[in-house]
Order: sequence, then C-alpha cells, then structure tokens
Amino acid sequence: MKKSAFFMLATLLLAFALSLSAPPSHQATASPPLITVLLDGRPVPFDVPPQIINGRTLVPFRLLAEAINISVNWNDVTRTISASDGTTRIILKIDDKTAQVNDLPIQLDAPPVILDGRTLIPLRFFSEAFGCRVEWDGTTYTISIASPPRPMNVIGFYALGAGVASSWLDLFGLPFPEISPGNTDMVRELALGWYSIDEQGNLLTRSPRNAWRRPPGWETVLAKAEEFGFRTEMVVHETNRGGLLTAFLNDEQAVSRAVAAILQAAARYHGVNLNLEELGPYATGETQRQIRDSLTRFVAMLMPPLREAGKTLTLTIHPPNSSFRGYDYAALGQLADRIIIMAHDYGPKPEPLNRVVQAVEMALAAVPAEKLVLAISAPSETAESILPKIGVAKRYRLQGISLWRLGLVTNEMWTAIRQTISRR
Repeated sequence: MKKSAFFMLATLLLAFALSLSAPPSHQATASPPLITVLLDGRPVPFDVPPQIINGRTLVPFRLLAEAINISVNWNDVTRTISASDGTTRIILKIDDKTAQVNDLPIQLDAPPVILDGRTLIPLRFFSEAFGCRVEWDGTTYTISIASPPRPMNVIGFYALGAGVASSWLDLFGLPFPEISPGNTDMVRELALGWYSIDEQGNLLTRSPRNAWRRPPGWETVLAKAEEFGFRTEMVVHETNRGGLLTAFLNDEQAVSRAVAAILQAAARYHGVNLNLEELGPYATGETQRQIRDSLTRFVAMLMPPLREAGKTLTLTIHPPNSSFRGYDYAALGQLADRIIIMAHDYGPKPEPLNRVVQAVEMALAAVPAEKLVLAISAPSETAESILPKIGVAKRYRLQGISLWRLGLVTNEMWTAIRQTISRR
C-alpha cells in the first residue's frame, strides 16, 4: 500500500513538473517572422508591420503610398480611404471587398482592415493599381517593391575615356563618329567635361594637372547633341589640390578673367556647370566662412551675365555631409539654377545608402527639391545598388539624377535605370 501511494505521488509530481515546463497549446506554434518591405531597395519603416491574413499579404497603406508620392486621405465618417498619384485615383472602404479605381469597381482578394490604428490593404491590389512591381521572398519574408517608372531628368557627364570607356560609345552605341539610338532614350542633358581653370582665372581646354580636356571632334558632339535634342552645359572642373582654387577665388582679377572667359565660351552651350572640388576640408569657424564666401562671390559674379545671355548655371559640389565644407548650400541654392549633390566617395562601395539619404535631407533643408539633382558615380555602384539611389531621388522628388560618367555605366545599369525612370 505504501509503495502504491508513493508511486502515485511520484507520478503526479512528474506530471505537474512537465506541465510547468511545457508551453500552453496556443503558444506551441512559433509566431511567423516579421515581414520586411523594401521600396526601390530601401527599407520602409512601419509602426504596424505587414500581415498575412488568410493567405493574403496586407500592408500599411498610408506610409507605403506616401513613400512613392501618392497623396492619401481618410474619411472617418464613411470609413473610406482615397488616394491619387495624379493619374490613378482609388477609393477603399474598411471591411469592404469592392474598391473603386478611377470610378470603376474592382473586387479585392481581401478587404482593407484597421490594425492598431493603421489601415492595411491587400498588397496585390496596391501593386496593380499603381503600376508597382512586387517580388516576395518566402525564405526571408521580404517584400521588394519597385515603384513605377517616373519621368526624371537624367544628366550624363560626357568626359575623359576612350575605347570601351568612351562616352560617345556609351551614349550612341557605336564608335565615334557613328551613331545609333544607343542609350539616348534615357539621357536628357549632357554635362560636357571639357574645361578647367588655372590660378590666374584662365579657361583651359587641356588641363596640365589631369586628363581633363576638350577632345578632337568636339563640334561633332555638339551637333549630334542638338540633333537628339539634348541640353548641353560646359563643365568647368578643378580641384583645390595645392591650394589652386583658394588662391584663384581670393584674386579679384583672376575671378573677373574667369567670368569673362566662361561667358564667351558658353555661347556654344545651353549653360555652364561649375565643378570646383575639395574646398574647405574639415574647415570650421571663420576659416569655413571665408572659404564659403569666396565661392559664393564667384557664383554671384557669374550668374547675372549668364542669365542675361539666356544661359543656366549648375553647381556640381560636395554634399553637406562631406569632409569638404566650403559650400554654402543656402546661398548657392539661391544663386544657381540647380545643384548636383555629389553624394559619393564616402569610402565603402556601393555607396552607403544612409549617407546618401542624409546628404539629400541636409541639402533639402537649404535648397528646394526641384533645384536638386542626385549624383550617382557609376564606378561606385552595381546594377542592383543603383536602384535604391534612384529611389532616393524619386522619394524626395528631386529634379533628377546625374551619371558619372558616360562610358562607365554598364549595360546592366542601363537596364536597371530603364526599369525605374521613364524614357524621354
């Protein structure tokens, strides 16, 4: 009897111990991993994550829509959400499987729902309504969304290079002087890197300091650019290596000489692109102010006669988060027609997306989006990494992108560009 009682007690204690260590039946199945959403290669931060409900993927609508510049409105009385990108207008109602797309009824796979104060809609409907491409990776629970192609200015830097690295070959698809459509469907402007300056303000067509020069047959390039409808700007490039630019900018006679020479040469082009690099490395305080003011004075002298002649002025300069701090974005943005943000050469390749985003946001704090262009350096990127960079320009509604340079943009990169920017 004692043995039997002991056995029963031991069994009960063991069962009790097991019940403590085992999870409840409703926790036995692990929660599915969180779904990551990449828009043009850049993560979209959601306060309410996407959900899989009855086999359908639902995504938070407002954050995703606004990320591709779709305006969204919520009507609390009718519990409806409306959105438009200027071409497509949709209306959805919570818990209703019928949506309106440009006033036509569309049946949804699943109705919109509200979760933690956010409206979630079927991903499939979102992608089809607004022309997005969507891919699902079931192994990583990642949704990759490519926003629809949009019109955007593409400026191709035409400079240096020969053979397979020829800008002409990359643009026109055949060796100089032959032509074919090539990649002319994607480029809208040419930044022709043919000029430099010296310390005395002389405009040079062959730099003694680097390979920058105006090539033989340059008139043919201009003629074909006009034939294909490209805008052209003459690029005046120099760096501050050896203090050349510092000396030039602080010499009033040299600056006046440069203004006159640039104005005369600009008669052959639609405008001028000043690319003066490496000003003010790690400069602070009074030193930084003096360097910035000297560049701003030069631009202020050059802008009025250019404008009077009907020419534009573009500045291609280091980004606000660069170690080169000699650029007053606010002052320069008021003077110039636009600024190309050189958001590259940060070190790692491809260029770190967070630094590119930071550069754009800092520039936007001083200059309107329509006057900003994001520079993309082809040697620093791949066909995959170039898409998020273009996505940044689209997300922040910049005027467009520039490509450094024609001759270094691979066929795979051109394919990627065509997927996200409308042909001209």
